[in-house]
Amino acid sequence: MNRIVYLNGNYLPEDEAKISIFDRAVLFGDAIYEVAGVIDGKLIDFESHMQRYHHSLDKLEIPAPLNSNEILTAFRKLVMLNELTEGLVYMQVTRGEADRDFVWQGELKPTVLMFTQAKMPAENEAAITGVRLKSVDDIRWARRDIKSVNLLGQVLAKKAASDSGAYEALMIDSDGYITECGATSFFIVKDDLLLTRPLSNEILAGITRKSVIALCNTHGIRLVETRYLLEDALKADEAFISSASSYLLPVVQIDNQIIGSGTPGPIFKMLLKIYLEHARDTAI
Repeated sequence: MNRIVYLNGNYLPEDEAKISIFDRAVLFGDAIYEVAGVIDGKLIDFESHMQRYHHSLDKLEIPAPLNSNEILTAFRKLVMLNELTEGLVYMQVTRGEADRDFVWQGELKPTVLMFTQAKMPAENEAAITGVRLKSVDDIRWARRDIKSVNLLGQVLAKKAASDSGAYEALMIDSDGYITECGATSFFIVKDDLLLTRPLSNEILAGITRKSVIALCNTHGIRLVETRYLLEDALKADEAFISSASSYLLPVVQIDNQIIGSGTPGPIFKMLLKIYLEHARDTAI
């Protein structure tokens, strides 16, 4: 497949899109990214993604090269050109290119790239059978609220999980508390109460996580944002993960411990149903 991708205002076959070896994303990982889900050919939670896009750029002092309307137009065009029904649109904004120096000089011209990817459908086997997680030490940098491309900690964590046969890595901080997963937000259920770690610099503000919390509030599902230990997760009645690329997936095992009954639980099933309804009803 030769996708059509976006690079600095141009729509190109993927094998023709090139960036400079002096781009600061290449030299320093000096860039941010966003990943928006696509369902029925429409974008999920687009405005929330744009809020996080501006937050990340502001924290890194990168001037926004495109406004939300321009990004929406580009996302929609890529979805159309690539005939994408279900999947995602990836966007990366780098500080720009210059000779290698840790301290950038003046205001550089940002590089903007975008591409689409297909993904597993909402009705997939993993959502029925559940997935396994492997716990790993959280070795990432301290500003995890910025959606930067500095992802080596996640790369190593997810490789360790994959090597063990697990679907995803479960990050544990130095005090033994769960932060989040390698590329997903994490929830547990105990006695009909849903728990997830509160927002701070220590985790990413997941957009699907945000929607799940809002849906809990509107559907009478009790939820508390609090820190909890790995041992609490191992004793949970249910657990699940969320992300733009996988929606919601039930966790049936962490390390060698079966979670709950070892099958997707009733709160997960309810939330998956109402989340997919929300996604389809509100996608643009």
